Amino acid sequence: MPKDFYAAICLVFVLEGLVLFAAPQAWQNMVRQALDLEPRTLRIIGGVAMAIGLVTLRLVFH
Repeated sequence: MPKDFYAAICLVFVLEGLVLFAAPQAWQNMVRQALDLEPRTLRIIGGVAMAIGLVTLRLVFH
């Protein structure tokens, strides 16, 4: 189990790095836009993203 967890964390780093490597200006623009959002809005977006990820994970491994 820990091996799978570490593999998942590594995959997150790869995907995040890919975005920064492939489209750094788009990432910077996205961060600028995020700075204009209320913390509550960002928290809601983060919660929705986590929920989608958990539901998708559940569907894949069920």
